[in-house]
Amino acid sequence: MYLFKFTSLWRPQACVAWLSCLATSSLWSSQIYAEKAQSKPQESVKSFLEQTNKDLKELQTNANRIEWVKSTYITDDTEALSAAADAVLMEYQTKLVKKATSFKDANLAADEKRQLELLKRGSTTPAPADPAKIKELAQVTSRMTSIYGKGKICEAWTKGNAFDVNADQCLDLEELSQVMSKSRRAEELEAAWNGWHSVAPPLKPLYERYVSLTNQGARELQYKDVGTIWRSGYDMKPEAFESEMERLWQEVKPLYQDLHCYVKDNLAKTYPAAKDSKGYLKAHLLGNMWAQDWGEIYPLVEPYPGQTKLDVSAALKEKKYDAIKLTKLGETFFTSLGLKPLPASFYERSMLVKPRDRDVVCHASAWDITLENDVRIKMCIQVDEENMVTVHHELGHIYYYQYYHNLPPVYQQAAHDGFHEAIGDTIALSVNPTYLSKVGILDEAPRNDEKATVNVLMKRALEKVAFLPFGYLMDKWRWDVFSGKTPPSAYNASWWDLRQQYQGIAAPGPRPANAFDPGAKFHIPSNTPYARYFLANILQFQLHRALCRTSGHKGPLHACSIYGNKEAGEQLRSLLALGASRPWPEALKVAIGEDKMDATAIIDYFAPLQTYLKDQNKGKTCSWPQ
Repeated sequence: MYLFKFTSLWRPQACVAWLSCLATSSLWSSQIYAEKAQSKPQESVKSFLEQTNKDLKELQTNANRIEWVKSTYITDDTEALSAAADAVLMEYQTKLVKKATSFKDANLAADEKRQLELLKRGSTTPAPADPAKIKELAQVTSRMTSIYGKGKICEAWTKGNAFDVNADQCLDLEELSQVMSKSRRAEELEAAWNGWHSVAPPLKPLYERYVSLTNQGARELQYKDVGTIWRSGYDMKPEAFESEMERLWQEVKPLYQDLHCYVKDNLAKTYPAAKDSKGYLKAHLLGNMWAQDWGEIYPLVEPYPGQTKLDVSAALKEKKYDAIKLTKLGETFFTSLGLKPLPASFYERSMLVKPRDRDVVCHASAWDITLENDVRIKMCIQVDEENMVTVHHELGHIYYYQYYHNLPPVYQQAAHDGFHEAIGDTIALSVNPTYLSKVGILDEAPRNDEKATVNVLMKRALEKVAFLPFGYLMDKWRWDVFSGKTPPSAYNASWWDLRQQYQGIAAPGPRPANAFDPGAKFHIPSNTPYARYFLANILQFQLHRALCRTSGHKGPLHACSIYGNKEAGEQLRSLLALGASRPWPEALKVAIGEDKMDATAIIDYFAPLQTYLKDQNKGKTCSWPQ
């Protein structure tokens, strides 16, 4: 029985009724699971781990089912059910961490030590022991994602009708993002940017409470704060992880500075006010609501206009791609490497397009509902190049799930969370013009000359290199919030200090006193750690370089596509199948023979572009206050 089959006959209210029964059944009794996590006299580690993996699977499966319905059918009822399920899981995990800590490492098998270590790290949302506070925390987290998912902006259109829409029309984030990517009118872009960021202020008091509650939970687990827990999840000490992040950033920073300088100078030709007097770029003019990806402004900064026109979005429409066909294209890449196809249930149960009759969370995400290969993605797919890449990314998560789902649930995660994000993006690096011509999206491969190469690399750098400082600062901001270094009164000021320092980007204008601009980014109200995305951008190039070597590729790194290479596919499979059963340096060593993260692959990949950028930037003022 497919409870989540998305057809015109699918009735969400039936699922909600079923979930309501589930949520109130004995299966969901927090007391039952809390008791299971309590210490038992002379309990062996083996029996503890066996029972824990069984309970985690049961709890996580039911929490996933409820969260799926909530994300694809946002109502007050599904929000309440999600909060109730999260509360049970939080209480169980909190007690579980304490129990795992009670076992001593002496005379334990390596596998037992590894499982206990992963359990000790606990949840990224640590809850206090007090059941009332657990319930409150679950309600707060559920409420934040619902506010974000329901966000729509109406006022901007009635005040001067800034957009080419009806005066009474309201726009959601998906529609506003289309404005940000396509419009070339500065005043329209600023209205869209300000409009969406006005959704965030109601989140601020909820977020303050979230910080307070989770910090209490972290302290009860003997951590200084939530940020310390997050940094402890990388098989190294928290302070060592901070140093590692900074080391990797310093390796790629010169390339970002070269790109920033070039974009600043060229964007000013379209928008004279693109940069301010201090050299900062204006956030609303970079084609993306958060200025984290600058790919949409490529036509405005194209190095060699007319050379190798890469309008992949137009080509996809011309070839009559739709959401399913676009998803099957991504699947075909993975199967070309010798990896197994997706189960039929994937297409029956995924949400690939935005429903017309209800509020949903359109932010793309990948799921394994049952931890038994009930894999799905949730997206509101548009037929364009960005969504094509996103599909490949989300399928990277799905293929990770497919290959580690036979492991105990505690191991059903990536070597570290950056690996989970990196897999699909590693594949996307092979989705280059040569590949697109092979699968018939482009009628022919672009000419392989110097100008064409610089154009192609510029387009990719606007997506990948431009993202790096944003990926770094998201959690730097939260680490300071969790530690108390940044109090609630300074949330927004600290946010823009970091964005100016690392990205060289400033807000369109003065921010209102009640602004909570971090909350306009999904990962803040959803409480999703973000270091994983920065690390994924590092790892994907490192993995790409290693897989290309395995495939026998000769020539520049940017020209490599591993599409169809079974040897590279087997190397990738060996990494996926390990899940978190080995520390990430060991997993990386097994897969590619390297045991350290290495950002030099990014420099290798973009070497021709960096040479071009340095030449173009000669004699220009490139710096900004840092």
